[in-house]
Amino acid sequence: MSTIFQTEPFTVEQGVKPQHRAQAAHGYWRAFSRKLRYPLGPEKKAVAFLESVMDPTHAISAVSKDGAFLGMAGFKSPQGALVGGDMRDMARVYGWIGGSVRGALIQALERTCDGDTLLMDGIFVEPEARGQGVGTALLNAIEVHCARQGLRQIRLDVIDTNPRARALYERLGFAERSVLSLGPLRSVFGFSSATEMTKAIVR
Repeated sequence: MSTIFQTEPFTVEQGVKPQHRAQAAHGYWRAFSRKLRYPLGPEKKAVAFLESVMDPTHAISAVSKDGAFLGMAGFKSPQGALVGGDMRDMARVYGWIGGSVRGALIQALERTCDGDTLLMDGIFVEPEARGQGVGTALLNAIEVHCARQGLRQIRLDVIDTNPRARALYERLGFAERSVLSLGPLRSVFGFSSATEMTKAIVR
């Protein structure tokens, strides 16, 4: 794993250390369980699925000086995604019938990724690390990664029930591009709309 940059209390690194994989899966579920409770729940199966399909090459993590996992930012590119997997992966955890139903729900959340754009695939900070600038550092590291890869912009979606996240993105220069309404699916995913935001990468 390579260091993207280092601050006084923690380091931001490319990837996820093998010893942090299980904690990263738990953290991802904790952050997005409201949205994913029907597609991936219950918790035990959801965490098992996330841990099995997580691709650390599509993640950036924050680690404390003493080696504790502090948070992670995942992303999607034309080459893959932090949370990928296929029907066989779903079936291993949920069975073929359960996997088919969950796969259809996940498909409703899928977003295409242009070749010049990095698409965020979830960002979270562990509860004990909040308020230390970890989230901002992870987003800054995503920008560094984009610049190194020669990408033009970062794109993310923020749901209407998370105004604090939207405020952070706006402070960091992300701008609203469009709003997608879920309609009747709002009761399934726990939010009514998602706002697409983008930020151009200065090279």
